[in-house]
Amino acid sequence: MNNALATIVACALLAGCQQVPRPETTTDAAGNTLTQWPVPAAAGSAQPDLSLAPDGRLLLSWIKPYDKSRHALQYTTFDRQGPWQWTPKTIAVGASMVVNWADTPHVAATADGTIWAHWLQKTRGEDGGAAYDVIVTHSVDDGLTWSAPVRAHDDGKAVEHGFVSFWPAARDRLGMAWLDGRNTGGAHAAHAAHDGGNGTAEGAGMMSLRAATIDTASRIADAVEVDPSVCDCCGTDVAVTARGPLLVYRDRTDNEIRDIHATRLEGDAWRASRVVHADGWKIAACPVNGPAVAAAGDNAVVAWYSAAGDMPKVQLAYSVDAGDTFAAPVQVDAGEAVQGRVDVALDAKQAWVAWLREDAAGQSLWLARYAPDLSRELSRTQVAKLQGRGRATGFPKLAVRDGEAFLVWTDVAAGVPQLHGMRIAPPR
Repeated sequence: MNNALATIVACALLAGCQQVPRPETTTDAAGNTLTQWPVPAAAGSAQPDLSLAPDGRLLLSWIKPYDKSRHALQYTTFDRQGPWQWTPKTIAVGASMVVNWADTPHVAATADGTIWAHWLQKTRGEDGGAAYDVIVTHSVDDGLTWSAPVRAHDDGKAVEHGFVSFWPAARDRLGMAWLDGRNTGGAHAAHAAHDGGNGTAEGAGMMSLRAATIDTASRIADAVEVDPSVCDCCGTDVAVTARGPLLVYRDRTDNEIRDIHATRLEGDAWRASRVVHADGWKIAACPVNGPAVAAAGDNAVVAWYSAAGDMPKVQLAYSVDAGDTFAAPVQVDAGEAVQGRVDVALDAKQAWVAWLREDAAGQSLWLARYAPDLSRELSRTQVAKLQGRGRATGFPKLAVRDGEAFLVWTDVAAGVPQLHGMRIAPPR
């Protein structure tokens, strides 16, 4: 092949020799390098999840419209060397898939290479209200095929189940925690929490927190109730410490105190939960604003939103004993503009926390970096100004690999959601 022909062929393969633009890079006042990180999700995509696999790949999932009546759950990976696996793989397609700004699917990997995913499947409540189940599937061939989907729970009740967290329970087994409405007395009672109610009705019980494991034969085991009374629709989160998985969630007392609690799995039993910090936030409705946790060895950091005393704020608390105790919290941000919707990450050199603000000028996404023990703030960066407002922008997702932070979020322009990404490298 002569040089001219080779050039023509190469140009054809590169879609007409169009040069792929280099991602825009900026440096903030603290010396952090921010690099745009385009993600391979089509317009209309939202509800992202971002996790770090044992082999170092980043796993990103999202939901997008598939046709006029169905949605698709998709995922892709970002290797250590990059770039993205640019053609997404479809996990599931369905007309009954729950598409919710807060209660979103997750994707994760275990050490044997299995990819795990969950979504929420609508059912018809016994009282005619909405209900849904936690559906789990896995792939042992890097997403080419997926196992028959199974329910994470066996109560058989048409009530709400959701706000799931994943962790590796073994090399080839996944741990799961979720909010479970089997004691609430019906889907309508639980669903009231999403509309500003307290999620209960006369004679109804409370939303509970449950956990189980699943293996690659799709067998559910170790099912247990972790806490009989929790906030109805605040997300849960798990990080694996040197002493076992640390699970955080928003608790709910009889007199409607909804502070953040933590519990750790020791052997086959979950410890009695302990409050991360006694904010004393009394609210007779679910704020739909759960905590986030990250861990490295025995060290753990929890981030959360509270509006105790009618003052919205984002706080961080640090533990040196895998969640047995937490130091007094650090206040990250406060004021009416603070929306919360936090995520957090931790490595040997720093702790990261992401959160949203919204004021008259619009929404903005922020990222702060602290010393690992939270003793000092290292930097604070406005990562993006968003066009979207309110709940449509959902929850940002944060992961850290090799000292670099990776952040994914949803923005909405002209009514159409779109995923965006940013890489943040601290100064060396």
